[in-house]
Formats: sequence, C-alpha cells, structure tokens
Amino acid sequence: MSGAERGDVTGAPAPPPPPSGGDPPGPAGVRGGGTAQIVQRGFQRYEGDRAGVGGAIRSVAWQSVRATLGIGRPARHKIFPVIAVGIAYIPAIVFVGLSVLVGDLLDPNEIADYASYYGFVTAAILLFAGLVAPEVLVGDRRNGMLAMYLSTPLHRGTYLVAKLVAVLATLALVTLGPPLLVLIGYTFENVGPDGFDGWMSVLGRIVVSSFAVSGALTAISMAAASLTDRRAFASIGVVLLALASPAVASALVDGAGLSPRWRLIDAFSMPFELVYRIFGERGSFPELSTWSVVAVNIAWIVAGAAVVVWRYSRLVIAR
Repeated sequence: MSGAERGDVTGAPAPPPPPSGGDPPGPAGVRGGGTAQIVQRGFQRYEGDRAGVGGAIRSVAWQSVRATLGIGRPARHKIFPVIAVGIAYIPAIVFVGLSVLVGDLLDPNEIADYASYYGFVTAAILLFAGLVAPEVLVGDRRNGMLAMYLSTPLHRGTYLVAKLVAVLATLALVTLGPPLLVLIGYTFENVGPDGFDGWMSVLGRIVVSSFAVSGALTAISMAAASLTDRRAFASIGVVLLALASPAVASALVDGAGLSPRWRLIDAFSMPFELVYRIFGERGSFPELSTWSVVAVNIAWIVAGAAVVVWRYSRLVIAR
C-alpha cells in the first residue's frame, strides 16, 4: 500500500521525511524530539563563605545538641531532656524564692550555698550525662552518618572535638545554668556576694565548677558510648559506674577499714568533692587532700579520653 493510500486510511497525511543528516522534529517543531540536551559544559567557582574546619566543627556540634535536646524531632524525643533539665532548675527556683520571702530574716546561703547546690541535683546530672553522650556518638555509628562526616574536611580527631563540644555544651544546661540562676537571684535580692570583685570571684568559681563536673562525667560517658553500638547499654553502663563506685569505695573504707585514699575510686562523688575545694570548703571527705581530689579527676578525664581515642582509631569505617 502506498503512502497516499495510508494517508487516506488514517485520515491524516503522513509526516514529511526528516532533512538529510538531521534529527526528526519534535513537538511544535523543536528539533531533537523533545529530549534534554547538554548545550554547554563548564565549572563555576563556589562564591559562598568558606568556614573551613572550624565551621564544620561548629555545625556538627550544633546538630548534635539539637538531636540530644529533641529540637526539630517528634515530641517523644523532648520528654526526657525537658524532665532532666527541669529537675535541675527546680531547687534553684526554690532557693531564689526563699531569698525573696525570708531574705530579711534568714541568709539563704545558710540553706544552700553555691558549692552544696550540686548535692540537690546529682540525680538530674547523672541521668543527663547518661543520655547525652550515647545520643551524640552511638547514633552516628548506627545510621552511617559517621562515614559522611569523615568525607568532609573533618577527620576522626576533629570529629571527636565537635562531639566533645556538643556534650559539654549540653551538660552545661544542668551544671552551669542552675547555680548561675541562684547567683543572679541572690544578687537581685541583695543576699549575693559583696562587691564587684566578690561577685566576679563567685562567678568564676561557678564556671570552673561546671567544667569540673562536666569534664569527668563527659569523659566517662563518652568512653562508655564508644564501646557499644547500643544507646541503652551505654547509658546503663554510665549509671552503673556512678552508682557502684561510691558503694565500693564506702565498703573498702568504712567496712574493711582501709585507707581513706580508697575513696578516690568513687568516680561519681569526686567531681562534686572538687567543687567544694574550688569554693574553699573541705567537702564531704575532709580526710582527702585537695591535690589528690584534683589528680583523680584529671585521671578520670585522661582515662576516658584515652578509651575514646583508642576505640575510634581502630574503628573500621566504610565510605
């Protein structure tokens, strides 16, 4: 059957043949049949801000803080952080309220001074320490984000620095914020430190105390989180160490009659004992020298950091 005859059968003329050496026309006469074509190739320089390694560390640290506090996540991820932070601030609010009600009759510092404040919130600090590091470290290994982070300018060392900053910043919510609130509240009620020099001295001691408590607990919790890929196991390990070490130390000293120096193995009480020494007080264990308390806290930090570095240096990461 001829082309004309085919056109009569279909009711439409046959399309004209394409020109020699060309592509068949596409819709609306566009050549190439409507398929995408690369018309120009080349590269353009990135013109945005280059934050470098420092910017990468800040970004990873901030995203880790957000994940820990449940920011940008479903409500169920915010419940535990909100409860822990709330427990840490309740005593501060009560003490400031007492300074308002009975500040003229009773010195609020006789009820709770800055050094002893941590004794009211040890449970909140422990629970928060057991939550933060496992959330910050374990999740990246389980969901593959660690390999993605290491494909950026970050290497294992700077990655761990970013995570350390995140843990310290998050713990500061319960180790720095509450006593700072007490200081500000006492100051407004004229029961705070005397003079500017006294106020700055107390502020400096509060900041140093916060780092003392956060440093030891951060090292312990990060070490536990680096040894397992289960958040629950890491959190339980931190809590068990914090609860078992005081019991063992007390049994050795009070039960077995050994030297008071055995109290130094108490990984949970020694950071808070150091806070008393920072404020010039003898604390709960006056038989221990200040230098020994400082040394054992440094030892816990170094030991925890060594475990983390060893674990991540041997970790095989598939990219």
